[in-house]
Amino acid sequence: MRGNYFIPDARKGWIPYAVEAAKKVILEENITRIITTGPPHSTHLVGLQLKAKFNLNWWVDFRDPWSNLFYNKDLYRNQKSIKKDVHLETQVLQNADGVITTIGGKLHEELKSKAPHQHFYALPNGYDEVLMQSVNARSNKAMFHVVYTGLLTHNQPYGSVLKVLNSISIDIPVQLSLAGSIAAEIQSEIRTQYPKITLVCHGYLSHKEAIGLMKSAHLLLNFLFTGAENQMISGKLLEYLATAVPVLSIGDPHSAAGKFLSQGSFATMLEPTDHEAIEGFIQKVATQKGSVHNEFPSLEQWSRKSLTQRLIEVLK
Repeated sequence: MRGNYFIPDARKGWIPYAVEAAKKVILEENITRIITTGPPHSTHLVGLQLKAKFNLNWWVDFRDPWSNLFYNKDLYRNQKSIKKDVHLETQVLQNADGVITTIGGKLHEELKSKAPHQHFYALPNGYDEVLMQSVNARSNKAMFHVVYTGLLTHNQPYGSVLKVLNSISIDIPVQLSLAGSIAAEIQSEIRTQYPKITLVCHGYLSHKEAIGLMKSAHLLLNFLFTGAENQMISGKLLEYLATAVPVLSIGDPHSAAGKFLSQGSFATMLEPTDHEAIEGFIQKVATQKGSVHNEFPSLEQWSRKSLTQRLIEVLK
């Protein structure tokens, strides 16, 4: 049902209401430029209608891919549904005045095949510099504090890290703090298969609380989604880097995110099968907990303020 009837996504029912609300704002405020951002990519279909009615300067922002998004393969779509999705994406790409994505490279190549004459710009995710500076770090001195925030599913290679954390906890007490959308079966798996780790599940936190949790860590974890290694550099990674806490990400070291992380003094992307390197990195951070910091060159250029200035230049 989700994959074959809700195209491009389950938010499509919002489109007519968004169009009517946007029309009112455009007329009242004399709007001449709009940006639609997705996912949900149904938002772009709102922009497509508004462009046709008002001939606005319309920019499309792809925070993730559309028809090639990695989890689409799990939606049991038939060929008719796939073709409809690609058709809608192509309409949007060809009618927009410009397209912004979080990364360039392969994604731009894929999108350009659908709109050869379109203008594509890469504008990555960033971090809130003011919020980051307003939150104080509170370190856990008694335990080696490891933090993961965000979505955690079975489509992410977390097992090798948990094995190492469980192993070193014999000599160094380990607390693993999880915040965000963490599948209940994964929480149960950690408690039963890795019992030496002290697990703390925070559930959903406010953005400020999540930043506080990150800053309290000795090590921050990230796991790329299998099949999406080259599709994005997440905003979470930028926030991780802004905390100056060491970062361990599991995925393809040659991906866009892997190459980006390698610029940090205490950040790395490692293959999930590289057990020796994973253990070595974790041991190094654990034995020096609290005294090592991850320095990232020219971090300020990834602040939201700097990125907004770049957005203004793109729109000009």
